[in-house]
Amino acid sequence: MPVPATVPGPVPGPAAGQAVPSASVPAPAPVPRNRLTATARIEAAAGPGGTTRLPVLYSQAPLVLRRTPSAVYLVGGTAGPIGGDELSLRIAVGSGAVLRMRTAAASIALPGLDGAESVLRVEVSVAAGGRLEYLPEPVVVSEGARHATLVSVALAAGASLVLRDELLLGRHGEAGGAARTVLHVDYAGRPLLRQSVAVSGSDPVALGPAVLSSHRAVGSVLLVGPGAAGAGTAAGAGAGAGRATPERAVMQLAGPGVLVTALAADAVTLRRRLGDPPGDRV
Repeated sequence: MPVPATVPGPVPGPAAGQAVPSASVPAPAPVPRNRLTATARIEAAAGPGGTTRLPVLYSQAPLVLRRTPSAVYLVGGTAGPIGGDELSLRIAVGSGAVLRMRTAAASIALPGLDGAESVLRVEVSVAAGGRLEYLPEPVVVSEGARHATLVSVALAAGASLVLRDELLLGRHGEAGGAARTVLHVDYAGRPLLRQSVAVSGSDPVALGPAVLSSHRAVGSVLLVGPGAAGAGTAAGAGAGAGRATPERAVMQLAGPGVLVTALAADAVTLRRRLGDPPGDRV
């Protein structure tokens, strides 16, 4: 026996005077940021017989610390830094201790998903009679990336420091991204140096004669402590026995220190113009 088709009746509407509910539209999910947060800490203390102990050696990828007979190396555990990354390196050198730090290779700053800036914060303290040689390889800022290196140093009276900073805009064939470096150094509780550099491979002002003068590489070496002035003058003998040139400047600080800055077309030439600071010989 055939079954009669069922015809749906009208859908009952709201009663008189009842508000009609608006359509519920779910809010769009937030776009996740490509962010990585990591911290590394190292403390150096004087040991017996003029040795240096490392009571604290803590790291998180990508800031991986490895001790060798000649230095402590910062090894990149992952690619990057990538836009949005927040990295922090804290270094404390006690009285009578000597700490030499290097990086295993150049760092390549890469763009993130949302155009955010990657940041590396380096906080340093060196006690009286202590010495830090922080000699990282260059930071290469790839096209589209934004990166900042923020360095804060507190030196007690009688402390020594050798600090190198090198920046290269772009890999081979790239114009390079945007980078800024901020360096604050205090000596014996008083400001010794306040310096900041902001450049971009796509900014004609940064590439112009007032800043990079068409160079792709910029860097500096800071020497602080007893004998720093003489060491800074002698550094870079291959670049003119410490003399200033259009691509190289030597500035005596109002304290026990000297700052050497240089421009170059490539990383190899930049290193030669900055010179060979004490402690950079393996």
